[in-house]
Amino acid sequence: MKKQFVPMLVIAFLGICALLFAEVKTDYSHSVDFGKYRTYSWLKVQAGDDLWKDRIQRDVDLALQDKGWQKVESGGDAGVAAFGAMKTEQTLQTFYDNLGGGWFWGGFDGTATTTVQNTPVGTLVADIFDGPTKKLMWRGMSTNTLSGDPEKNAKKLQQSVEEMFKHFPPKSKG
Repeated sequence: MKKQFVPMLVIAFLGICALLFAEVKTDYSHSVDFGKYRTYSWLKVQAGDDLWKDRIQRDVDLALQDKGWQKVESGGDAGVAAFGAMKTEQTLQTFYDNLGGGWFWGGFDGTATTTVQNTPVGTLVADIFDGPTKKLMWRGMSTNTLSGDPEKNAKKLQQSVEEMFKHFPPKSKG
């Protein structure tokens, strides 16, 4: 029984870890010299509601300003756009009762109950464009499991944006 319990415990732990940490990905144009950019202007922020639009803009502003970029109303060296969305993913969870010998030892003699759990998942995409050419030069994307608590979700957004901009701006290849 202990041999079966340990792998199930490890799988459950890995599932919980996946729920706690955001998946963050970034990509950028390797031909861009990010050192020449000092200012940015917002092009667009889109989210489910105005509260989240404000939170996204505030967190991205803080991340860019921490990197030495200055926000200007229009005509910045770079343009920033962000899109936040939420969807629901279904997770199946199966619980086994009365495992007994299990199917390895002559058949399964317990009962299995499978439940469907709806999990809200938030996604944030932040794009940075060259001001004059309007070409995309950097993209960050973060996906994170949300809770029913808006304060916790706001904290997750902040942490996701911090992680997204952790290595921004990319170092020049020259």
